[in-house]
Amino acid sequence: MAEERRPRARKTSTTSARRAPSLRGAGDAARAACRSLEGLIGHPTEGVSAVGREEDGWCVVVDVLELPRIPDTTSLLASYEVRLDQDGELMEYRRVRRYRRGSADE
Repeated sequence: MAEERRPRARKTSTTSARRAPSLRGAGDAARAACRSLEGLIGHPTEGVSAVGREEDGWCVVVDVLELPRIPDTTSLLASYEVRLDQDGELMEYRRVRRYRRGSADE
């Protein structure tokens, strides 16, 4: 028996030039910021301290484990400010704070 083949749908210029979906909210922005930052600096993220909506995208403060130590309370962490555009693409990042895990904010 011969197999029946269905014709493939043709790609149009609109389907081949699809853009990444826009961020739907603060949770999407936080996840996108963590992924982007981990890929750039090579350190694992610990969490997100702040997420804010801006005119042209999002500003996310991501906490990163920079230097693990024993005991864990002496590990060095850092907070990075990550700016994303409307589509979740990284526009810029910078380290704004470095601290020991066991230290309290002043």
